[in-house]
Amino acid sequence: MEPANAPNIIDGNRIAEAILNEVREEVATIEGRKPGVVFIRVGEDPASRSYVLKKKKVSQSVGIESEVFVYPKNITRDELLANVDAFNKNPSVDGILVQSPMPGHLDESEIFNAIDPLKDVDGFHRINSGKLFQEDEDGFVPCTPLGVVEMLKRSGIATSGKHVVVIGRSLIVGKPLAMLLSRKHEWGNATVTICHSRSSDLASITRTADILIAAIGRPEFVKASMVKPGATVIDVGINRVADAEAPKGYRLTGDVAFDEVAPLCKHITPVPGGVGPMTVAMLMSNTLKAYRLRSASEI
Repeated sequence: MEPANAPNIIDGNRIAEAILNEVREEVATIEGRKPGVVFIRVGEDPASRSYVLKKKKVSQSVGIESEVFVYPKNITRDELLANVDAFNKNPSVDGILVQSPMPGHLDESEIFNAIDPLKDVDGFHRINSGKLFQEDEDGFVPCTPLGVVEMLKRSGIATSGKHVVVIGRSLIVGKPLAMLLSRKHEWGNATVTICHSRSSDLASITRTADILIAAIGRPEFVKASMVKPGATVIDVGINRVADAEAPKGYRLTGDVAFDEVAPLCKHITPVPGGVGPMTVAMLMSNTLKAYRLRSASEI
């Protein structure tokens, strides 16, 4: 298999910062009440704590008002739903995000669908899923898929007429990403194949991809033998792998074996520093969009 030219490493940090600057500049022009978002965390999962703190910090950096509400892991379904409903009714709150994962006794789908669709900045509500399916621009799209498309757009990587293979069929990434890339849009119009754990002869499918997107949560799953030379590879995964020599006792890796895959690619995202920063940037963009839509409805 002949390697492609040296790959273009897509810098997610740089693209995300450009988006955050755009949000920051628009928020600065708003007179009166600024956009507001609340982050809800249930329990003390270390990864969730880290993610929520990061989101709050970024919110503050762009001028969006934010607050974190932490509830005990044994909170009842009714208690959590009552709190969500209170934020739904709070006029100063434009966006509501309930951090996943939640404790096992809570039905995540039920909680996500209890959020006002107009405040669903994570894009997980069934109404927003339906709007995505119908290509309704007023809906909210999950932040990671939205970030992937924005990354392709700002990197000048055409999707129209291309074959995109998505490994992973989650409601958070795989399914909405397939909808985005197949829609009738300049940054859609792709032929999309969704692969998953039951796909037969997976490598024979992934090797046909012009754009290969890995979103399965399995460290370094995608090997060189699965990639067509000259392809664009987007690594959505972020995994903690034990490493005694690493400062924290673990290292972060994606779903792609970067060192062996990169020489084959025209474009590739690193982990960390690829899709991850885009997710938070698009959350800020969605919050600003929620503020705009609610403000327009109040006129």
